[in-house]
Amino acid sequence: MLTLNKLSDKRANSFLFALMFVFTLSFSESYSQDFLDEFDSLIEEENIDLLPEKMIFTQKWLWGEKGLLRKTGISELTLENREKELILREKLLKAHQILGYITFAGMIAQGIVGSKLYNGDYSLEDTHEAIGAFVNTTYFTGAGLSLFTPPPLVSREIKGFNNMKAHKILATIHASAMIMTNLTSEGDKSVHRASAYSAFGSYTLAMIAVTFNF
Repeated sequence: MLTLNKLSDKRANSFLFALMFVFTLSFSESYSQDFLDEFDSLIEEENIDLLPEKMIFTQKWLWGEKGLLRKTGISELTLENREKELILREKLLKAHQILGYITFAGMIAQGIVGSKLYNGDYSLEDTHEAIGAFVNTTYFTGAGLSLFTPPPLVSREIKGFNNMKAHKILATIHASAMIMTNLTSEGDKSVHRASAYSAFGSYTLAMIAVTFNF
C-alpha cells in the first residue's frame, strides 16, 4: 500500500510539473507575440495613438494621458517613451507569469498541509502559516504587476465571450476568495477552508482559460 501511495504521488507530481510546463510555454509565446505585434505597429504606422482607447483604472491612473507619471514628468507621453514602456510591459508580464506558477505551486502545498492541519495534525501549524505568508506575497505581488503594468499600444476588444474575458472574471473571483481566506484565518475553519478551495479552484481555471484560446 505504501509503494502504491508513493507511486501515485510521483504520478501526481509529474502531472502537475507537465501542466505547469505547458502553462509556461503557452504564456511565454502569447506574451512575446503580443509584444512583437505592438512593436511592429509602432514602427509601421505613421499616425498612431500612443495610448489605447480602453485601459484598466490602475493603468489610467499611472500611465494615462493625465496619469501620475505624465504629470510628474517621470515618463512623458512620447513615442520613444512608449517604446520603453512596451519593453517594460513585457518584462513585468513575464514576472507576473512566473509568480503565477510559483503561487500555484504554493497553493498546492498549502492545500496538502492545510488538510492535515484541519484533520488535527497541529504540528504543521507553523508550516501552514509560513506557506500562507509566502503565497500571499507571491499572489498579491503578481496581481500588482498585472494591474500597474504599462498599457498595450492598442486594446484588443473581442466581441462575445472568450478566454481572456473568462480569465478576468475568474481573476475577480479568486482575488475575492484570497481576501476572504485571509480574513477568516483566525475565524471559522470551515469558512476559511471553503474560501481557500474557492481561491485555488478559480485560480486554476483562470490559468487554464488564459492558456487555451476559445
